[in-house]
Amino acid sequence: MPAERWQGNQSYVDELSRCGQSNIIQFKFDRSDSGSRKGQPFWGLQSRANLTSGYHSLEAFYFGHAMFCNIARCDSVRVRFFLRALQKRDRFSHSLGKNSLPIKTPLEAALRGLRSSSLLDTRYRQQSQKRSTVRTQSNMRGDDGTGDGGVVHKYTNRLSKEQSPYLLQHARNPVDWFPWGQEAFAKALAEDKPIFLSVGYSTCHWCHVMEVESFENELVANLMNDWFVNIKVDREERPDVDKVYMTYVQATQGGGGWPMSVFLTPDLKPIVGGTYFAPEDKYGRPGFKTVLKRVKEVWVTKKDALREAGDQVVQQLAEATSASSTSQDLPEGIAQQAVQICANQLTKGFDSKLGGFGGPPKFPRPVEIAVMLQRYKRLDQSGKETAANKALDMALSSLRCMARGGVHDHVGGGFHRYSVDEYWHVPHFEKMLYDQGQLVNVYLDAFVIWKETQYALVARDILDYLRREMTHADGGIFSAEDADSAEFEGATRKKEGAFYVWTNQEIEEVLGEERAAVFATHYYVKPDGNCDLSRMSDPHNEFVGKNVLIERKSLAETAAKVGHSVEDLAEIIGQCREELYAFRQRRPSPQLDDKVIVAWNGLAISAFSRASRILGLEPQGLQYHFPVTGCNPKEYLHAAEKAASFIRAKLYDEKAKRLCRSYRQRPSVAPGFLDDYSFLVNGLLDLYEAGGDTQWLSWALELQSAQDDQFLDKVGGGYYSTGEGDSSILFRVKEDYDGAEPSGNSVAALNLLRLSSLLSGDMSEVYHHTAEHLMSVFEAKVREVAMAIPLMCCAFDSFAGPSKRQIVIAGVKHAPDTDALVTAAHSAYDPDKIILQIDETDAVDQEFWKVHNPMGLAMARRSREGKALAYVCQNFTCLAPVSDPQSLEQLLRSPPAAAKVTNFKPGSTPK
Repeated sequence: MPAERWQGNQSYVDELSRCGQSNIIQFKFDRSDSGSRKGQPFWGLQSRANLTSGYHSLEAFYFGHAMFCNIARCDSVRVRFFLRALQKRDRFSHSLGKNSLPIKTPLEAALRGLRSSSLLDTRYRQQSQKRSTVRTQSNMRGDDGTGDGGVVHKYTNRLSKEQSPYLLQHARNPVDWFPWGQEAFAKALAEDKPIFLSVGYSTCHWCHVMEVESFENELVANLMNDWFVNIKVDREERPDVDKVYMTYVQATQGGGGWPMSVFLTPDLKPIVGGTYFAPEDKYGRPGFKTVLKRVKEVWVTKKDALREAGDQVVQQLAEATSASSTSQDLPEGIAQQAVQICANQLTKGFDSKLGGFGGPPKFPRPVEIAVMLQRYKRLDQSGKETAANKALDMALSSLRCMARGGVHDHVGGGFHRYSVDEYWHVPHFEKMLYDQGQLVNVYLDAFVIWKETQYALVARDILDYLRREMTHADGGIFSAEDADSAEFEGATRKKEGAFYVWTNQEIEEVLGEERAAVFATHYYVKPDGNCDLSRMSDPHNEFVGKNVLIERKSLAETAAKVGHSVEDLAEIIGQCREELYAFRQRRPSPQLDDKVIVAWNGLAISAFSRASRILGLEPQGLQYHFPVTGCNPKEYLHAAEKAASFIRAKLYDEKAKRLCRSYRQRPSVAPGFLDDYSFLVNGLLDLYEAGGDTQWLSWALELQSAQDDQFLDKVGGGYYSTGEGDSSILFRVKEDYDGAEPSGNSVAALNLLRLSSLLSGDMSEVYHHTAEHLMSVFEAKVREVAMAIPLMCCAFDSFAGPSKRQIVIAGVKHAPDTDALVTAAHSAYDPDKIILQIDETDAVDQEFWKVHNPMGLAMARRSREGKALAYVCQNFTCLAPVSDPQSLEQLLRSPPAAAKVTNFKPGSTPK
């Protein structure tokens, strides 16, 4: 059928044309026959996309191919952030609440008419290259990390000098890529060329697809090189760049993802942006070559209008993202209500059958679990047992379903990014460090509350995976593993999940028929493949004949069916997993993104630290099976200390008191950002509470001071994500969204409250007031869309709750009696407790606490017999000290009001 103009909602086109008479820049595209229903536009997101639009949702491959949205506009028109009704329930949306920008017609209609189209449309996705096939290229690296050792490449660009694995993946493209920096900016200004900015990360599937389809295509590369200055950015290295332009893409497209594709003026102002573009025009959507041509034409003919529009949109985005509060006090009541509001919103989307909050795709978003556990605690403290158990059940059932699902790597340990179906079964197979660290902590909390070892074993599973697969020889922890890998050595294409999926025949060959039958019964392995639980599991039959392991039965149910005891079955299944793991290691492995990111290491340090104590509460005689190693929990403390030491040695300037963002062979050029400081401070506080070494607490205070110097808005409250002074960052954002990663502001609020309780005197007051001012900035967001910021709601609750319970352990560090009390101090789930380990015989300890908490130092006395003692204090009142770990556990399980207050002298114990 001949090409024709889109005849959908003609009013959109009419409005756009009228606005075009006032110098709006029009992007009109022909379309081929789309097969869409007559009279309907074939644009916009379909129903499933509407459930998942947002900053951290389905990344590029479900948000996909973005249509142009016109950002040049009539004089009074402003770009609007799309706070659709779904964002009230969409846990992935980057909502801006009352900071949304208004928009007036006719541009509003134009924006709706030219919204992002979706790869979810089956006709488009079937015509496009399948999501499971991209060229094998990134695992074959020479010594310099840039390519096949000794192989002569046809093309080599500037990215070959970079350290980022993502940038190195593009070092052999025919595109003349530049890294983000002055060389590229100067070239664009000198030649008066627009910039094409492509942002992604090394494990992003659709980033790989767009590279193969467009960036390795010589014809496309020639157009890019002739007409644009082309810049590649690793969003994990430069989250500051990513945040600015993702905010713009979300504002104009209603959602975003990666790869992010934005065209800029030479002075870095946005012209137009989207996400993934297919190479050719299809179904009325412009292909990437068409996009390049149209932007080039508009730049030539409407250059001044584009510059003016860019200036205006940057100003408006800066205003919209610069939340502040003139009041330094939280309004009465909101802090007490925050967790309840958030939990109520999440409960509406709870999947009572399969766990999780919302439908597929299902992300293991740990902050949701954290806020439900905190809600449970508050209800339990107030005697509302039924409501408390309901909140707890939602959290625990979600954790159980995730652990049994295919989103959990049963053979090698750790969790994949998310599940595409409602069963947590078929995942997007990449593994991210930020998921692992957060998940460990919520599984540890579940174990502490419920005392069931299944939660402890999952925590161990993740930690052992990190130690085995993801740790630098010097202790730093790597960032991610890719979803894609070759099916066999020498394959020219990668497939998503190839490393992780199994045929029934493979399992039988490795295990033998008898054990394979048992294994298949437990993990739902089928001869024809098992990706059949949901229509969403494998809509394009990419895993026919393949099995993604999922536990559809409990061990007890499987044991009854196959005629083994539960203990014997656990042993058999563990042996099977270990043998399958050894077989799997012979497959071509997914690419490892081996850069060490400070922020994500902070999350991991927290997890390792807390595990070193909480897992000491496991029952004696507990049996461990592969991939769990069953190591002494103290080894996890050593892992945390090594990771912290790695960052301090390689990524911290002791003289300037500044962090670098990441390390790969050398420190990155990018500085540390708010997330790096706040996540690391949180990890160091947990490391101190677990190990008692004040060097980590001293460093945490030093980092907190550096964070305040660089990022704190001392007038308006809250922290900017980036520091001042980089002219290439157009505006500074105060991030609040707790998504796949918690926001730096949420973590900072919790850190400040902890530090306020750890210390005494003026600094305690300063931290407390800084936390309150920070929270006042986001008070409106709590009222509007609390479920977007669960961890911030936890901070509000901690601020309003009972004063923190201080547990002072007085004893010789690492002595058995001291260690036993420290482990007991971790035995109760209590978001309101802090642990101080003070060794009166240690000169360093004495000096530190003399300055920072002299009252704590004065109290911290061992018994007359020299035994370690634990003092439990709250509201300026302390209970009589105890020396017995069981007595301390009992004290901590009791509500504060139920404990008997006794007058005592430091160092004495009650009779």
